[in-house]
Amino acid sequence: MKRSAAGRTQYGALPFRRGTDSQVEVMLVTSRDTGRWVIPKGWPMGGKAPHASAAREALEEAGVIGAIGKNSIGTYSYQKRLSNGVVVICEVRVFPLEVKRQKMDWPEKDERKFRWFSPAEAANVVQESALSAIILNVGSLATPKQLG
Repeated sequence: MKRSAAGRTQYGALPFRRGTDSQVEVMLVTSRDTGRWVIPKGWPMGGKAPHASAAREALEEAGVIGAIGKNSIGTYSYQKRLSNGVVVICEVRVFPLEVKRQKMDWPEKDERKFRWFSPAEAANVVQESALSAIILNVGSLATPKQLG
């Protein structure tokens, strides 16, 4: 396994909604390669602000549309294997996305699964401890002020 010391930045969305009982739920998607539970994330997109790139990833990977926060609510790192076999450390800046609706069809619908979790369940199934901490705080961080 080839490794690269150079870190890379990605932008991710943490999709959430308030259930009928006002309890916060978060959406996770499966990764395409390993099938593990992750948040929608991806590389910066030319001409797009970081939060807009994160919102675009959420649309492409999970079909969700909503209000994206302009400020990151945290970061976490993970190891990503690139198509050339090189493994890079990616730092993901996470933005809250209050989901308003989910489309019937989206680009990666057939490549991933999605599921709504309680924050505690979601924090338990992701592998990165820093992402778990972000998920556990989503109820308090994802306020209308944060999404302004």
